[in-house]
Amino acid sequence: MDPHRWRLDGQLALVTGGSAGIGRAIARELAGFGATVLIVGRNGDALESTRDDLVEEFPGADVRALIADVVDEDQRREILDWVEDQGDGLNILVNNAGGNISRAATEYSEDEWREIFEVNVFSAFELTRYAHPLLIQHATSSVVNVGSVSGMTHVRTGVAYGMSKAALQQMTRNLAVEWAEDGVRVNAVAPWYIRTRRTSEPLADPDYLDEVLMRTPMGRIGEPEEVAAAVAFLCLPAASYITGECIAVDGGFLRHGF
Repeated sequence: MDPHRWRLDGQLALVTGGSAGIGRAIARELAGFGATVLIVGRNGDALESTRDDLVEEFPGADVRALIADVVDEDQRREILDWVEDQGDGLNILVNNAGGNISRAATEYSEDEWREIFEVNVFSAFELTRYAHPLLIQHATSSVVNVGSVSGMTHVRTGVAYGMSKAALQQMTRNLAVEWAEDGVRVNAVAPWYIRTRRTSEPLADPDYLDEVLMRTPMGRIGEPEEVAAAVAFLCLPAASYITGECIAVDGGFLRHGF
C-alpha cells in the first residue's frame, strides 16, 4: 500500500468558516493529515484560538489565519490574493461558511432570504471560481462543499436554507463535470444534526431532541469530527476517482423510511 495515498503532506488547503464547529474540525483533520491549512472567518479571536490549538496539537503544523467575510466581494478577492501570496497555487478548497435564518416561507423579508443565498451559495460559487486558476496549477486538486441534508429532503430549517443547499449540491455536480479535464475534483458532504454551537439551542429542547433521534437510525447526534473525516477523505489522493458526489453524514437519516 502506498502510504502517500492517505496523506496530504505538502498540500495547501483553504477552509472557510474555519474557526468553530464543523469548520474547525475540518481544519484539524486536514492538519492532522499533513496539509498546510489556511483558515478564514469573521471572528479574529476564534481564528487565533483555533490556530494556536492546532499548532499545539500537531507540533510542526503550519496553520495560518485571515479575518475575512466571504459574503463581501472585496474580501473574497483579498482571500484569494492571500492564498496566492502563499505560493504554488491551491490544492484544496473547503467551502464551509454558511448560515441560516429560520422562518415560515411567507414570513421572510427579501433581505433575509437573499442573505441566506449570499452566504450559502453565491459566496461559495464566487470563491470557487476565483480559486480556479490556483487549483489548476496542480495535476490534481479538490473542492469540497459543505451542504446539508436540507438540500436533499424537507427538514425544518426553512425553505430558503433548503433551496440554498440544494443549489450548492447542484453546483457541485456541474463543476465536477466541467472541471474534470482540469484535474479538479468537486464533491460535497451533507450533514444532518451535528453537535455545534449553532445546533445547541434547538437540541436543548428535550421533546425536539427525542424527535430528531427517533428519525435518526443510529440514534444519536453527529459530531463535527465525523463530518471532517468525510471531507478529509474526499481530499485525499485515495479518493482520486471520486468527483461529483455528495456524501450524507447523517446517521442514516436520509434512508429512514417508515
